[in-house]
Parts: sequence; structure tokens; C-alpha cells
Amino acid sequence: MEQPAAVQGGGGGRREQQQGGLGLTGIIRMAVMWYFAMKFFSPKKPSEPSQLINNLFQRGEPLDMWLYLSEKDKFNDFGNENALIWQETNIPYAVWGPSSSRSLSLKYKPSEAVKHNGSLYAHVFFARSGYPPDPSDPEYQPGTTFGRTHSVVAYLPKSKADKRKSLLGNQKGDEDEVSVTKVKEDVQDESKDEGPVEWVSYWKPNITINLVDDFTSYPHNAIPPVVAPYLNVDPISGNYYPTIFFNEFWLLRDKLIALNDTVTELPLNLEVGPISMTKWQLFLQIEQSFQVHRSYGSMLEGEADELKRVFLEGNPYLLVVTMVVSLLHSVFDFLAFKNDIQFWNKNKSMEGLSAKSVVVSFISQLIVFLYLLDNDTSWMILASSGVGCCIEFWKIGKAMHIEIDRSGRIPMLKFKDRESYTNNKTKEYDDLAMKYLSYVLFLLVACSSVYSLMYEKHKSWYSWILSSLTSCVYMFGFIMMCPQLFINYKMKSVAHLPWRQMTYKFLNTIIDDLFAFVIKMPMLHRLSVFRDDVIFLIYLYQRWVYPVDKKRVNEFGFGGEDEDQSLVASSSDSAQKSEESTEGDKKTN
Repeated sequence: MEQPAAVQGGGGGRREQQQGGLGLTGIIRMAVMWYFAMKFFSPKKPSEPSQLINNLFQRGEPLDMWLYLSEKDKFNDFGNENALIWQETNIPYAVWGPSSSRSLSLKYKPSEAVKHNGSLYAHVFFARSGYPPDPSDPEYQPGTTFGRTHSVVAYLPKSKADKRKSLLGNQKGDEDEVSVTKVKEDVQDESKDEGPVEWVSYWKPNITINLVDDFTSYPHNAIPPVVAPYLNVDPISGNYYPTIFFNEFWLLRDKLIALNDTVTELPLNLEVGPISMTKWQLFLQIEQSFQVHRSYGSMLEGEADELKRVFLEGNPYLLVVTMVVSLLHSVFDFLAFKNDIQFWNKNKSMEGLSAKSVVVSFISQLIVFLYLLDNDTSWMILASSGVGCCIEFWKIGKAMHIEIDRSGRIPMLKFKDRESYTNNKTKEYDDLAMKYLSYVLFLLVACSSVYSLMYEKHKSWYSWILSSLTSCVYMFGFIMMCPQLFINYKMKSVAHLPWRQMTYKFLNTIIDDLFAFVIKMPMLHRLSVFRDDVIFLIYLYQRWVYPVDKKRVNEFGFGGEDEDQSLVASSSDSAQKSEESTEGDKKTN
């Protein structure tokens, strides 16, 4: 009996240790949870007035301005009259009116250093009226002057040399010597492109200086990240000076002037004025968004300028209409895509559908993808085109049987028509339509390719083949829709077509027609927009002319006779069930 007692005593000791351990762990857990709860969920204490920083200047306070140009980023040569190019007095701070905006246009003669990739900086200083900006002046007082430095010269990578050339050797019938020199220059340019990036200096013809209308009281330890880089805090008082913003939002790249030895005078347009806090932060957020898109590769260089140009040169009412129409276009594109996937996913029969058009559509999409890949397109557009290629190949798997032939050394894909496609007149009509249309297509492709080879430039023979095929896809793509029209004509029926998807595409075509009138585009592209209208109008005419054939299956694999039979079967089943129920009632009675 002692042994069980010992065992029992040992178990009680362990239970006491476990209870003591759980108590200590619970206290630690409670302390950690209390810390994080107080850290994240406790109400923040309001900042004391002494912890807030404010603007040192008052609204409407008159300011004097000095603008200097110097090749040094640090400026203290206030006595140099040649460096001072602009001076204004009594500019009311943060007051909206004619007196608060000033402008000046002048000509500047650059030095030899600036012409050869040298730097040049604009140093702007503001001070209370009557006070000088020079710290060495006896009348200078701390806290009355503030300034900012900005580069007037921009450094951008040199544009890559155009590697395109006439593949026949001479584009316009020049002499052989000229063509030889061009070939040598192209070789030199290619060797330069392989080396380090060459930077070129550009002159900024416009300098816009904005004083931000900001009188916000910021906590000294919680300044917004967007404002912090521009906030100039006085180390003595702890308050901040008015924010100076060099506004280059509307300065497009094509307005910049390249600096070289041939430049003798440069235009310089100066402007100073107020800017609201909301507008200033909007400009900063948009520029930050552009930089993020460039870093991810979703926006190419120059696309931001094109977007800004739309707002600069476009009609505001036209811009609103364009935005609304673009939104509708995106919605219809999504609906057409969704219904197209649903149609081919549920389709059980290829009767009345052109399988060859599906194959040709995949080849066309693949050509466009390779063309975009050869022209260094952004990865987002490449991804969209690549997904389109995969979907078109998936459609081939729905329209035909795809098998892997392993009889040879290299496995090959083998395509076989479906029985619903070969057991009726669909294949015969499809082959007949593609036979005659291929003659027209090959003739157009040959003529377009020869013209492109003779009069246009290309990087290589591969690029010429891709560009020629892509041009044919864009210009003569409507020919690929004609076999379906021919099958509809021969079979006198359109019940097999995905009309919901085609309706959305037709609405998108109407929107494209509107864009063709209001947006500048090449004539061939404009004609390619109206070509789809002709095809869809013929489709609508066929739907109106040909009656509904109940023997034909729809996009879900069901026909009208199937529905009638199902209705008859359901009615007979219900009648049989009612008779059985009445007989059962009689037996119970």
C-alpha cells in the first residue's frame, strides 16, 4: 500500500508545480497583452500647444524675392550683380490676386561649362520687406529670410540610336557611298548602346516658383511624410518657414532644350505665385504614382507626359466624355470576355461553327504577342497579350481534339476535328470559305510585305516578318470573320452563334467609332474600326432573315426540340403522378 501512496504523492507534487508554472505564464501573457493593447488601442494623447510647430509668417505679409543663377549648389555670393537675374518686392504671402503673381521672360547666355554637361542652379530667397537675404549684411536678422535651391539643368539618358534600316540597302535611291557610311554609323551606334548609358544635359526653359498656402499646426514628431521633405524648420524657434515649391508638373520633356556647343542663347520664363495646399499635395501624389508605375514597368518613359498633354491641350468636356466612354468600353470588354469563356466552356457541338477561324485567331494573337515582345513593350501589355494567347489556344482545345504524337523523336501536337464538326456540312462549308478567302489574304499579305520591305525600315528580317504579319492582322483581320458568315449563309441559320457575347462586342465597336471621330489616329487604323461595323451589320441581317431552327443546338448544347421533348416528358410525368395519387386515395377510402 505504500507504493501507491508514493505514486499519489508524486502526482500531487507535479500538479502543484504545473499550477505554479501556469500562474507565472498567465501573468506574463497578461502583461504582454496589456502592453500591446495600450500601444495600439489606447486613445492618443492630444499634442500640447508647445509641441506644435506653426508657420513663422502671417497671411498677407509682404515679401521681397531674389533669384540668382550659379554653377554652385551652395550660394553666398550675394554681391555678384551678374548672378542676380530677377528681383521683386512687396509680394503678399498666401493672398490670391494679381499682386501676388509675377512673371518675367529673358534670354540667358550659358557658359562653356554649362554647354558641356555642367551644372546650373537657381537660388531663390524670400525675406520680409525691408530685410536683406545676405547674412553678412548689418541689417540682416535671423528668422526673416528663407530660400531654396533648384537645378535648372536636367540630365536624361541619351535616346538609343534607331537600329532600324532599309533591309534592301538603299531606301531612297542614294549612292552606294552614302549607304556604306550609314552602315558604319549604325555599327558605331550599336557598339555605343552596348556600353554604359550616356547622359545628356537639357535646359529647363520654365521656372515656376510657388509659395504653398500652408498654415497647418504640425506635431513636431508627426509631420506627414509627403510634407516633411519640403518643410524648412527654424532650429531656434522650432517653427517652419513658408514652403517653396518649384513646380515642374506641366514641364514636358519635349519642351526641354539640349545643351551643346551650338547653343548661344536660351529662353528663360520665370513665374512666382501662390499654390493651395490641396493642389500641391495632389501634384506630389501624382508624381509619386508615376514613379511607382515606372519602377514596376507598368508605365514607359514618356507616357506620363502624354497623359499630361491630354489635360493641357484637350477640351475638358471632351475629356469627361472620353472618361465615361472608356469606362463603358472596359465594362463591355469584361462582359464580352466573360460570355465568350462561358460559351466555349459549355459548348457541346461544333455544328455551324468555324473551327478554322478559331485556329487563325490564335495564330493572329500569337503574332501580335511576338510583335509586342520584339518592340520592348511594357510587361503589363505583354502579360495581357500572353493571357489572350493562352485563351485562344484553350478555345482550340474546345473546338478540336488535341493529342500528343510520340511516334517521332520529338513529341508533336496533333489536331483532330470533332465528330459534330465533320458529320455535317459545317466542315465542307468552312473549307470552301477558307479556300477562297486564303487567296485574297495571301495576295494582300504579299503586297503589304513587299511595300513594307521597299519603303520602310526594320531592325532585322525577323522584325520585318513580324511587322508585316501584324499589319495584316490589324488591316485585314475582318477577313477571318467571313467564313462564319459563309457558313451561316449556306446553313440558313444563326442559332449556333453566341449572341450575347457578340452584342457586347458590337457595343464596343460603336464606342470605337466615336473614338475614331474625336481622337487622332492613322487612316488605316480608323478604317479598321469601321470594318467591324460592316461585319456586325451582316450578322444582324442574317439573324433577321434566317428563321429560328429548332433542330440546331444553341451555345449550351441544347436545341428547341430538346426543350419540347423535356416539356412533354415533364407533363406526362406529372399526369402519371397525379393518377397514382388519386388511385391511392381511393384505396385508402
